[in-house]
Amino acid sequence: MNNKRFLTLGFLSVALSTTFLLSSSLLAKDEVKKEVSEASRLESLAKFSKVISIVEKYNVDDIGIDELMEKALQGMMSNLDAHSNYLTQKDYKRLKVQTDGEFGGLGITVGMKDGALTVIAPIEGTPADKAGLEANDIILKIDGNSTIGMTIDEAVSKMRGKVGAPIDIAVVRKGESKPLDIHIVRDIIKIQSVYAKTIGDDLLYLRITSFDKKVVDGLTEAIKKYKKRTKGIVLDLRNNPGGLLGQAVGVVDIFVDSGDIVSQKGRTKSDNEVYTASSYKTLTDAPLVILVNGGSASASEIVSGALQDHKRGVVVGEKTFGKGSVQVVLPITNTEAIKLTIARYYLPSGRTIQAVGVTPDIEVARGEVTTKKNEFAIKEADLKKHLQEELAKVTTKKEKTKAEKKDKKDIITQEMMNKDIQLKEAVDIIRALVIVQGAK
Repeated sequence: MNNKRFLTLGFLSVALSTTFLLSSSLLAKDEVKKEVSEASRLESLAKFSKVISIVEKYNVDDIGIDELMEKALQGMMSNLDAHSNYLTQKDYKRLKVQTDGEFGGLGITVGMKDGALTVIAPIEGTPADKAGLEANDIILKIDGNSTIGMTIDEAVSKMRGKVGAPIDIAVVRKGESKPLDIHIVRDIIKIQSVYAKTIGDDLLYLRITSFDKKVVDGLTEAIKKYKKRTKGIVLDLRNNPGGLLGQAVGVVDIFVDSGDIVSQKGRTKSDNEVYTASSYKTLTDAPLVILVNGGSASASEIVSGALQDHKRGVVVGEKTFGKGSVQVVLPITNTEAIKLTIARYYLPSGRTIQAVGVTPDIEVARGEVTTKKNEFAIKEADLKKHLQEELAKVTTKKEKTKAEKKDKKDIITQEMMNKDIQLKEAVDIIRALVIVQGAK
């Protein structure tokens, strides 16, 4: 027994000694790593300082240290990713005006795509939308100034201005043989974020133009208003550039009663967050089709991607833009700041949106429905009567057109669907889903 006890104590002593040795070794390695890292950091800072000094001393133009540092910071931030950048005193002040006050603008959201300044989407009803700017237009020039090498914030600042002031934009558009010149007059950007219309007697069409703070309330009101007669819903997120994350989460929660909606993952734990659905916020289980295109970005992609992952609805249209990162503005002085990407969004399945986008379940390119209709197909016996009726139509055409427009303001007509093949496809799918659900 004594021998066994001594043997056990011997093993324990060896084990403890080994543990202490390993711990000491690991601590020593950590210390070496820290020293190497710190040395590397000091070397890099010394290199940076040396380059600044050389440029300041030998550059052909006399550039002061303040301007050199500003250029260095701009270069560093813009090379991190398409959405990070350094905000000078002027830029920071402009950002505050954008956040807190009114400004004259065009009504578009822009982003960098493959290094080119690209229109994510024009906002419905704004000057840009009325002038004909489209999602995925590449902006070549702004008032004659090339956008090559221009940051997003620089471009935005050039496009903003006094209400009523004109601006000329040159764009490259897929399918066009040469650049298009588009003339726009700036205006105060006022956005109606939610539109509700009916399709036939049993379908509800909901359009979200951007995710502002009123979206969830607007959507809730529309769904409750038409709930008794709604058998299926078309949710249109085309050309929606995004907006508030909380509103995107709230929209998904209206249709999904449990599970993750989106997660946010960054470098540090404090930047990580998971947003989940709650059953008490769910308003409807009606069949759902979601419309998207290349102008659907950010919050739109969270909504369409989450609903797709939950198999809650069928996504129809074209691949989305691919903006799935989180930016924050961090002040570095009282008058300057940096805008930095701190996290990325991930859908319930774990897939990312950033630079990938959401691929529709059913891909449908935009266009019109090709139809052939002979409205003058009559028998000879009906000719006289028919021509008299046609004459009566001509005399009352203007009055009838005005009345129809007024009556159809909140209705999606067959004519509208024939001009929008993506919407027509969505309606056909939702009708099939309604039939399938009714057969269960």
